[in-house]
Amino acid sequence: MNIDVIRKRLEMCGQQQVLRFYDELEQNEKNALVEQIESIDDAFWHFDSFDQDAVQARGKIEPIKAVSIRDIADKSEEYMNIGVDALKNGKIAAVLLAGGQGTRLGFDKPKGMFNIGVNKELYIFECLINNLMKVVNQTGSWIPLCIMTSEKNNADTVNFFKEKNYFGYNSEYVHFFIQEMAPSVDYNGKILLESKSRISTSPKGNGGWFASLKRANILDKLVAQGVEWLNVFSVDNVLQKIADPMFIGAVIQSGCKSGSKVVAKQDPHERVGAMCLEDGKPSIVEYFELTEEMAVQRLENGELAYKYGVILNYLFNINELETISKTALPLHIVEKKIPYINENGVLQNPDKPNGYKFETLILDMIHMSESCLPYEVERNKEFAPVKNAEGADSVETARALLKENNIEF
Repeated sequence: MNIDVIRKRLEMCGQQQVLRFYDELEQNEKNALVEQIESIDDAFWHFDSFDQDAVQARGKIEPIKAVSIRDIADKSEEYMNIGVDALKNGKIAAVLLAGGQGTRLGFDKPKGMFNIGVNKELYIFECLINNLMKVVNQTGSWIPLCIMTSEKNNADTVNFFKEKNYFGYNSEYVHFFIQEMAPSVDYNGKILLESKSRISTSPKGNGGWFASLKRANILDKLVAQGVEWLNVFSVDNVLQKIADPMFIGAVIQSGCKSGSKVVAKQDPHERVGAMCLEDGKPSIVEYFELTEEMAVQRLENGELAYKYGVILNYLFNINELETISKTALPLHIVEKKIPYINENGVLQNPDKPNGYKFETLILDMIHMSESCLPYEVERNKEFAPVKNAEGADSVETARALLKENNIEF
């Protein structure tokens, strides 16, 4: 795009400060800045101001039923046959969301590179590949694995997989793609610069995975290969089953367009999102959105009304994702301390919040889906999150669960 056209466009939306230092830049820096400008969604250029107290209105929240562990046991053979058939016919691909760093673990590398082993090396990425390999060995079919990284950790992640020979996985079936970024703004909605030649950006959140997959031209290749379903999962759960035939079979048999693995919450206030109905449709309510009354509410059988916690392991039909993608996902606003350069080109490191970052969340895609099957799994066998250095959901608790499941580390 011509720079004069870009200038006019930015002036029309009051964001001309982005080009404040343009004339001082080297040609390669000018090109990079223009490329970055063109990559940013139109929506970010037209906000005049933001209300930091703004909360997206929720609909009527009610409890939801799930396919329980007992239900699954009763239909295990049927579900298994359907799932294995889908896998053998190449209808399933897996998508690993691995854009985060291990900062909360005291580890300045991609979280998946963290060594959770004690007596031997066992990396988080290795745990996940081992879990996926169980299905490959069971079905005799390689499953495409798409790994979403971020601008910050892409090189480290790709090099790590190469260095470790993909932990035995067939590299022809592994595809890396980079998470989309969103600009940071001040309290007046003005986009900030992190340098004279670069807009301040941050990862757009896990809700941007499908758009990022499409932008990387990976989705078209998967569809051409006959893939119909995507199993999306997060990097930090070392016990999770990936491309689980039983889960796949249950969702396909149900006729639902998506599915979500859930676990029974340990207590009413556990810090996990809970499956629910929102205005009659499956949805996810964050733990902090539940009122105290809702959090402790019990059903007639004595179970928590909102007992099903999500573990960020979803199955989506690709056609349904295409429909969802026609509508913009809600933007969630997060107040942050954002380093920036001022009008004099001097770097500022604020000691208190000075603006907003934005993210989209995969949980919103569940409510936007036509239907979703909550599928309960045994938490001690499938839920060992590694989020913190110590305490709940920590390296220590994950190791205890690995030991319980006879996994050497």
